[in-house]
Amino acid sequence: MRRHPILALCVLAYIGWGAWQWVAGRPVHPPDGVLAPSEPQQVDVTAHTKRQVSRWTLTAQAHYQVTARVLAVERYRFDALAALIPEDLALGWGPMSDNGVLQSVEISQSNRFYYWHASPNALISRAEIIEHSANTHVIPDDPLIATQLSHLRRGQVVTLDGDLVDAVRDDGRWIKTSLVRSDTGAGSCEVMLVKHVTVR
Repeated sequence: MRRHPILALCVLAYIGWGAWQWVAGRPVHPPDGVLAPSEPQQVDVTAHTKRQVSRWTLTAQAHYQVTARVLAVERYRFDALAALIPEDLALGWGPMSDNGVLQSVEISQSNRFYYWHASPNALISRAEIIEHSANTHVIPDDPLIATQLSHLRRGQVVTLDGDLVDAVRDDGRWIKTSLVRSDTGAGSCEVMLVKHVTVR
């Protein structure tokens, strides 16, 4: 007989957690127009500094700063990269930060990939979508950055500053960053050690 109140409390707690997750992660509705007009800034590094994060060794390949609209957020807790990369951010700049353009582009994320589908009457070409958006695997530099990244919501405009890195785990598992904005498919994601976060 005592199991029923406990079960009810568990159900209520689960519903409450789900409601909080929905409120915390609900999309922002930004104004019209191009919200992030600038291209990402990248400076290749000559000294490939290394950084140890838990079981992973990170090697810096370039300094990177991007101001972009958050097109989608996918959080990971249980996959092989989750301890290092708890979130992936689909980011868009230039025309991919404009409400008018995005109305005809369907965006989703799954299994560490970012997917888009443009309708036949889209105001943007395939090449422009590829060159003005990216799936970015974000590695927080410290607990404060981790909290800031975990609170990002679809529709926000954010500036991320840090390094593009390659990462190798002590068991041989690895992930390599893209260093260009024109690639697509496997290996085209930016792997970014985020050192500063600014939300507009």
